[in-house]
Amino acid sequence: MRILIMGGTRFIGVYLTQMLVEQGHEVVLFNRGNKPAPVDGIKQIHGDRTDASQIKEKLANENFDAIFDNNGRQLSDTQPLADLFKGKVKHFVYMSSAGVYLKSPEMPHIEGDKTDPKSRHLGKYETETYLQEQQLPWTSIRPTYIYGPLNYNPLESWFFDRIVANRPIPIPGNGLHITQLGHVKDLAKAMVAVLGNENAIGQVYNISGERYVTFDGLAGACAVAAGKSAEDLNIVHYDPKQFDFGKKKPFPLRVQHFFAGVNKAMNELDWQPEFDLISGLKDSFQNDYQTTEKAEVDFSLDDEIIKAVQ
Repeated sequence: MRILIMGGTRFIGVYLTQMLVEQGHEVVLFNRGNKPAPVDGIKQIHGDRTDASQIKEKLANENFDAIFDNNGRQLSDTQPLADLFKGKVKHFVYMSSAGVYLKSPEMPHIEGDKTDPKSRHLGKYETETYLQEQQLPWTSIRPTYIYGPLNYNPLESWFFDRIVANRPIPIPGNGLHITQLGHVKDLAKAMVAVLGNENAIGQVYNISGERYVTFDGLAGACAVAAGKSAEDLNIVHYDPKQFDFGKKKPFPLRVQHFFAGVNKAMNELDWQPEFDLISGLKDSFQNDYQTTEKAEVDFSLDDEIIKAVQ
């Protein structure tokens, strides 16, 4: 297949590009050109996807069998692309988010659950709806938290920073909120499994790890991945409502239960996560955190929390 990937040079796109090329597909990347392609010799088309005129100008004469839209956040990002290739592609795979789900007392979230009209990911759900209305051969992927080497979001690295520095770990609430992480390689494998699968057309799939973990449990898993003992951690619990952090984020996860069932993807895509949480975090720590130069970490919010609690 000749495949267009929107993005392709950061995190998810790197793994997806590599896997598709290894399978013999011809991959073309559309991005701003700020980072090198993850595979030598593949074609890149440089442009700003938020500018509809550039999408039309630079892609109108291109033909693709499939499109992976990895970085569309709002409907306005994806609509020009969808309109341009309506009736011209066999598969349009859209990267959505499990963040579209409405908070619910019934967990885990499953495909078909109600969505949150006030979600910061509302644009992704609006995009899914548009792709369906336009009758494109679409599939939507809804991951929870994604982690692994090349992660540019301070997720597992937030914990590693404090564990390596032997600092207290401030965790909001009582540490028993349940969350879920999925390794980026497993996500990319699921996306490849979707490609060309007729049963996946018109479907939504939650993609993440199989197991769930508490905030405190995640801190402990990160400690083990970093070669330390979970029992030696100094976890400090606090009430986030007692602080005004402004726009700063003192903790990298939603302070709520947030996890989704992945049975549908496992049953319909013949997909199985390779990484459990510990092995995935070790992969991230050993092959990214320890090998990448880090900027100095600002622990000022931690200090504010710890001083107030103690």
